[in-house]
Amino acid sequence: MKSQLIIAAAHSGAGKTTVTLGLLRALRRKGYSIQPFKCGPDFIDPIHHSTAAGRDSINLDPYMMSDAHIRQLYDDYSANTDVCITEGVMGLFDGSVKSVGSSADLAKRLGLPVILILNAKAMAYTVAPILYGLKKFDPELHIAGVIFNFVETASHYRLLQEACEDVRVPALGYLPANKKLKIPSRHLGLDTADADIAIEAAADHIEKHLDLDQLLAATRADNDQATRQSKEVPAVTETDHPATYGRRTILVARDAAFHFLYPENIRRLQQWGDIHYFSPLESPQLPVTADLLYLPGGYPELYLSRLAENITLLDQLRTYAAAGGQIIAECGGMMYLGRSISDEAGNAWPMAGILDIATGMQRKKLSLGYRTVLLPGGKAKGHEFHYSQFEGQGHDALIPREAYNAAGHRVDVPFFYTPRLMASYMHMYWGEEMGFMDNWLNGTI
Repeated sequence: MKSQLIIAAAHSGAGKTTVTLGLLRALRRKGYSIQPFKCGPDFIDPIHHSTAAGRDSINLDPYMMSDAHIRQLYDDYSANTDVCITEGVMGLFDGSVKSVGSSADLAKRLGLPVILILNAKAMAYTVAPILYGLKKFDPELHIAGVIFNFVETASHYRLLQEACEDVRVPALGYLPANKKLKIPSRHLGLDTADADIAIEAAADHIEKHLDLDQLLAATRADNDQATRQSKEVPAVTETDHPATYGRRTILVARDAAFHFLYPENIRRLQQWGDIHYFSPLESPQLPVTADLLYLPGGYPELYLSRLAENITLLDQLRTYAAAGGQIIAECGGMMYLGRSISDEAGNAWPMAGILDIATGMQRKKLSLGYRTVLLPGGKAKGHEFHYSQFEGQGHDALIPREAYNAAGHRVDVPFFYTPRLMASYMHMYWGEEMGFMDNWLNGTI
């Protein structure tokens, strides 16, 4: 019987990611086949999940995806695995609008038991009302147990166990603080060597302090009940997926500077054509003649000199665009298409110059949130998360697009859209609804 769980917390910073990575690696060491998932649109955590588990981590996002699509992804990727671990997002009930899209929301949609990670560093019996509130706030949610983080002594843990007994939430162990567990940087990208050291340390820590068999049993025993409680969703039929298009050639940028990719987006593009990868950091030229070029997001601002010095490739990109090649560019990819990217000191590094914009890091301001953009053929849904700012109009032929946030309010999002170019700060998800992409790819906008 499969063990399935979602790792959640009362707030960010409690240690969800560290525990998730440690569990993934520790269970992998024991020979289990582990499938990781991530609640929400984040790219960084899934990159580390994949390093820890040895297989792609899949985003499950109730804003960007329908219930049917979420269920199908979960079932497809969890098939023939022993354990499924989903990492939650922020606090247990923190969603895009109230609790919509939260860890709790996803847990209910899939019928998953919740394992709470609670920072109990400076608490004892006060954890009782906290756990009681999290347990009772939504009766449909099943909290299968709690792991206490930053607990240094067995005597402290006994006090926490007493609190758990009073509110009838199983205590599944505690973890002391450990400086070796910190992931060195969220800018690790595809260079996972440093991350792997921290993941190994997290697995050692988990194995030393937690009873993995108890955890698996606690989440395995509730599977039948969870399946009965999960929401009924309509089956996904073949008509929900497009037929295979005429084979075309697709080039996708993938390296340390550009690697924010949803696996399902790539899978859907594979129905349209054959995918080849290249590195704007390393490739001296485009490896094949392409019908479509996809520049995903990432951290180009960390590699400005190397990107600017790859002059031959930049020239090829300009030639490709001038010849009418189609380009999709998201966030960092859009920045790369501009005239220049400025570093925090204000030094401007020349880029492709395909878009008449300049972006920079010297006046950093966080832009964050879900976005829906109205396009010919349907709605493009996605997520915006960046600190850089831009100036310029992009292109004379660009048409302003209507964009809305999760609450349905109009927002100002740069979205450059022509028959040959689609570029935005928004990371789009087309793994399910590809109508707008079909229209654009086939020139029927």
